[in-house]
Amino acid sequence: MQLAIDTSTDTASLALVQDGEVLAELTWRCGQNHTIQLLPHLAHLLNQTGLSLQSTSGIIVAKGPGSFNGLRVGVSTAKGLVFSLGIPIVGISTLEAAAYQHAETGLPICPIFNAGRGEIATATYQMKGNEWCQLIPEHITTVEALCPQITRKTIFCGEFIPLIATELTKQLGQRAVISSSAARLRRASFLAELGLKRLDAGDYDNPATLQPLYLRRPAITKPKHR
Repeated sequence: MQLAIDTSTDTASLALVQDGEVLAELTWRCGQNHTIQLLPHLAHLLNQTGLSLQSTSGIIVAKGPGSFNGLRVGVSTAKGLVFSLGIPIVGISTLEAAAYQHAETGLPICPIFNAGRGEIATATYQMKGNEWCQLIPEHITTVEALCPQITRKTIFCGEFIPLIATELTKQLGQRAVISSSAARLRRASFLAELGLKRLDAGDYDNPATLQPLYLRRPAITKPKHR
């Protein structure tokens, strides 16, 4: 059995998979309560399936970008389980996991997360034949800077406010395919599917060095001198 953990944003998700099949999945709005909700929800899933953590053979964790608190909780929990159980871990970009839910369309997929300060975190992916490709790596930008780069019909997914969807449609017209709110809800089963490819290939991350992908440093100001 493999466990997938995603606490990147106010939406959290867990999935238990075995032999490529989803045994159980739970996605919920946790706000900033990742610390107190993650393990109880994991215990609930294990109880529902009648399985134990000791049967886990690998862990897949969403490594960001996302909220500092959410990523810290998810990655540290995953690493703690990996060290205690002696099993491998793989970290997957949260943007990639969000995009992968739309892979079968064959279109370019541009996941967007709000990054604050009028900026967004984004990347671009596409399924070409049977190969899942990253066309543009994760980066921070603005909607105004992103739109001129979109030259063909593209799916936009992720977590963003209605104002961004309106601006994308205004700037891009029919080139912008805005996924519905239900289709934008991240599910850990897709994260698991991506991670299983790496686990099966033996492409593990080092749990000692695996770190969240923040894209920007936290906004901490220096104390004023008296």
